Amino acid sequence: MTPPPPAAPPAHPLIGVGIIGSGPVTQAIHLPTLARLRDTFAVRHVMDVDPAVAEQVAARVGARATTDVDVLLADPEVDVIAVCSPHFFHAEQVVAACRAGKKAVLCEKPFATDSQQARQIAETAGQTGVPVLVGAMHAYDAGWRAAVDSTTFAPHTIRSSIVLPPNSRFEDFATEVLHRPEFAGPPDAATAITNGILGLAVHDLPLIRELLDRHGPDTWRDLHVVSAEPFAPFGYLVVASAGPVTIELHALMHGGWAPQWRLSAIGADELLDVEFTPSYVQAGSATASITRAGTTTTHAPADYNGYEGEWRHLADVVRGASARIGLEALIHDLEFVLDFAHQSAEVVRTEVPA
Repeated sequence: MTPPPPAAPPAHPLIGVGIIGSGPVTQAIHLPTLARLRDTFAVRHVMDVDPAVAEQVAARVGARATTDVDVLLADPEVDVIAVCSPHFFHAEQVVAACRAGKKAVLCEKPFATDSQQARQIAETAGQTGVPVLVGAMHAYDAGWRAAVDSTTFAPHTIRSSIVLPPNSRFEDFATEVLHRPEFAGPPDAATAITNGILGLAVHDLPLIRELLDRHGPDTWRDLHVVSAEPFAPFGYLVVASAGPVTIELHALMHGGWAPQWRLSAIGADELLDVEFTPSYVQAGSATASITRAGTTTTHAPADYNGYEGEWRHLADVVRGASARIGLEALIHDLEFVLDFAHQSAEVVRTEVPA
């Protein structure tokens, strides 16, 4: 009997992944995403400051475990780094990954806590030639990209509305989460709205800034927060302007189960409406529609969400493609987010008695 021919080798070798930080986002988002991309990526090494979490998460994917970032960065089987630690560690760890000579770095948002850190990352990435991507997953959502690339109108109003159950409900549906961070108690109002901007609005503000650029590349710098109010247990309502554009940000995490995540841009005679799937739901991309003169064109959702989109793009970058979002744009996105958070907190401090 003639033996079967040997299996054809893969078109590309697997890209080895090292993950810094093994919390709920890694467990409930990135690992399920990478499991669907097992013909492209293999998780080789997992780091967490809690050795039990590192070992148990690593065991799920057959990877090595460590509590030492330097040990992970020195692993020759790790080609790319995913930085999923608390955000105040991001800049230091991205710089270290670049200096370790990895092929690319994917950092959760925000990738720095201020402009100086962001500039240091850009300088290091330029010196080492290591591409850096930021995990603003909606920027990589196929539905969003198809819709926004098919229209050129400059909106006069942009609205982001996010209504979600608590993250823990999605996490529990996605996986068995090990060691959730303890709740520190309700923060003051200014801290609450800062956390809301950095925790939820950060997903859509880069998209809003891209739309603002249609009025001119510096329109986003003309930001003025008019009103800001935090919602309990977690949420906000912020109204702002940037040049000729009115911006409304609304978010609420509530006790029910009726998620909706929508971004709308309204122009003189066009409406762009994008409905995203919740972050933890691995159910495809956004559904986007454009209405002109009473006629609506709908872009059917792709079969993968923005998280998978960002990992697919990372693979393309490792294989020689240019990063879709350059470092200068990433810095501007960060500055826009931080300005929104700072101004919103200042408004709340002014309106809420000490």
